[in-house]
Amino acid sequence: MRVGTYNVRGLKDSVPALVRVITAMRADVLCVQEAPRFLYWRGQRQALAEAAGMRVAAGGRLGGVSVYVGPRARVLHAEHHVLKIFLGLEIRGVAIAVVELEGVRLAVASIHLDLSAAARFHHAVEALRWLERAAARFGAVPVMCGDVNEQSDAPTWRYLAGRLADAYAWAPQGDGMTFTAREPRKRIDGVFTGAGVRVVGCGGVGAARDDLVSATDHLPVVAELAGHAQATVS
Repeated sequence: MRVGTYNVRGLKDSVPALVRVITAMRADVLCVQEAPRFLYWRGQRQALAEAAGMRVAAGGRLGGVSVYVGPRARVLHAEHHVLKIFLGLEIRGVAIAVVELEGVRLAVASIHLDLSAAARFHHAVEALRWLERAAARFGAVPVMCGDVNEQSDAPTWRYLAGRLADAYAWAPQGDGMTFTAREPRKRIDGVFTGAGVRVVGCGGVGAARDDLVSATDHLPVVAELAGHAQATVS
């Protein structure tokens, strides 16, 4: 099972390059940040997904986060929540899709956290609470993906890695740097997994460098996960 995360910068860059990168990810579930959220936002998100052989499973306008799924994933549930609004800061949200892959249920959340440290931590706690509720309801493994906007030695990342497993730290592939795409020197995008799956590997994507640089200002992350089929929860 391949679960990925990608900040697409509102489709402000080369959309053909973006489609090629997403296709190269071969993700069964893709968490998208900075998805279109203004005029014709639904159509733009759907067009991007379809061009890469995927479909939109979850995500509202506010917060600019979505979850896409590939043909192998069966969507059981979807929800979207606006997180606490802080005056003067951008509105943030969390999109959650519960999917079944090869008999394994995953509750996958897409997040894009704030540049403000206080808001960032608050939203991480809030988003994880929503994710854990969805995972418990459907007997699914919680997986959180997104643009954390800080590195692994900072409080919010440490909080997420304390509640879930930082997939790259468990099974790193490559140097892990995700920002900027042109000169990647920071790891600020991640995949965090709950108990019930094993991280086979986590890292970047073997797309053409020109496409990676032209598509957006972040590099994508993909985690390959393995797990055991779970009993169905009604």
